[in-house]
Amino acid sequence: MMKFSSILVLFFIFPIAFAQLRVGFYSRSCPQAETIVRNLVRQRFGVDPTVTAALLRMHFHDCFVRGCDASLLIDAPNSEKTAGPNGSVREFALIDQIKAQLEAACPSTVSCADIITLATRDSVALAGGPSYSIPTGRRDGLVSNDVDVALPGPTISVAGAVSLFTDKGMNVFDAVALIGAHTVGKGNCGLFSDRFTNFQGTGRPDPAMDPALVSSLRNTCANSATASLDQSTPLRFDNQFFKQLRKKRGVFQVDQRLATDRQTRGVVARYANNNAFFKRQFVRAMIKMGAVDVLTGSAGQIRRNCKRFN
Repeated sequence: MMKFSSILVLFFIFPIAFAQLRVGFYSRSCPQAETIVRNLVRQRFGVDPTVTAALLRMHFHDCFVRGCDASLLIDAPNSEKTAGPNGSVREFALIDQIKAQLEAACPSTVSCADIITLATRDSVALAGGPSYSIPTGRRDGLVSNDVDVALPGPTISVAGAVSLFTDKGMNVFDAVALIGAHTVGKGNCGLFSDRFTNFQGTGRPDPAMDPALVSSLRNTCANSATASLDQSTPLRFDNQFFKQLRKKRGVFQVDQRLATDRQTRGVVARYANNNAFFKRQFVRAMIKMGAVDVLTGSAGQIRRNCKRFN
């Protein structure tokens, strides 16, 4: 579990957010809250283990637009959910199921933003990732606009990718650790098909891609719309993703560049060589990200239905 001392260090990084977020926020108002979330995520994972990748994607896409406020969940014309980059986000039904049980147990108490955070945490542990405590107490946002969604694609430069995280108060270790969530991810073949067919108009595959991976992806994408971003242990949350990058087996261009860029290659090497270190850093990064631009106290609201503002 994440030690209190580690959380204390993070308090000084995000003092305003952590002033009102705390581990066990619902211990009195809804003591069964985290158990309800954990049980429903476990049930869903038993049916479809790709739920881990789906929830990680949802959590990231929510937090990087207006902060971790569940604005991504709103069902409305021109909401964040309708924006192009969010077309691949899924498992909204699971969030709704969790919310329904929480409303039955503790009406108007547990925020949708905290549900996303807790569900993601629990799904990571089920996939073999770290188990950790995370502060709660987020409230739900009152704004959701598609024009606010400006998430990058997989051809972004390493410098551009890292800056997305540093602009939110994180560092390069956090950035690489969070991108390491691709260890359980899948990518649409259309986002990287040029790398194994006609890279940058050369008529040849990307020379930075292992020829065996080129052949494998050609076969996979001829029969499926998606491919695993970790070709070694695609459903296991571990550091194999980083080991694959060091063998030129990164699927997304930006992922592969992490292994060679001066800013990130040392971090990739450390994560590749030490699974426990990667998992510890991932926890730190998730706690930091979960505190980005959050609403607390009397700001925002506690939605009764995650799809709609009250």
